[in-house]
Amino acid sequence: MPGHRLDPIDRKILAELQADGRMTNVELAKRVGISAPPCLRRVRTLEDAGYIRGYHADVDSRELGFEVQVFAMVGLVSQAEADLSAFEDRCRDWPLVRECHMLNGEVDFILKCVAPDLSTFQTFLTEDLTSAPNVASVKTSLVIRGAKDTPGVPFEVLEERLSRDA
Repeated sequence: MPGHRLDPIDRKILAELQADGRMTNVELAKRVGISAPPCLRRVRTLEDAGYIRGYHADVDSRELGFEVQVFAMVGLVSQAEADLSAFEDRCRDWPLVRECHMLNGEVDFILKCVAPDLSTFQTFLTEDLTSAPNVASVKTSLVIRGAKDTPGVPFEVLEERLSRDA
């Protein structure tokens, strides 16, 4: 982020909020070792700078009836920037697509999709995804179970590297 360098307290704030975005500012300040007013100012600065993009509940998709999770590997006919951007825009409009990442290598995009059942996903696959403009191929893999789903970044790795480089 231009103009704002993270110091150890900023990194602690981010690590704590990443682990629990619902804690009060007073609790956060206590955990990072500063008083509440400067802590709140730091959080606002981190939000304004784009380090904190939002606060979300970690919902259990299966408990909510979304039994099907699928990764879809998508190959496009053209990789011209306008075509890549058009596909990304289309993905943003599809509710079943929860994540979309452009890759290098054999496929152009990987999509993480959720659906209440296979029939709903199959309808999306045939009516929306495979028939979308510029889509050449789609390969799907159904998630059997998840072993790890940790959002954010591993701050402990960053801190280890910074202390090693100091």
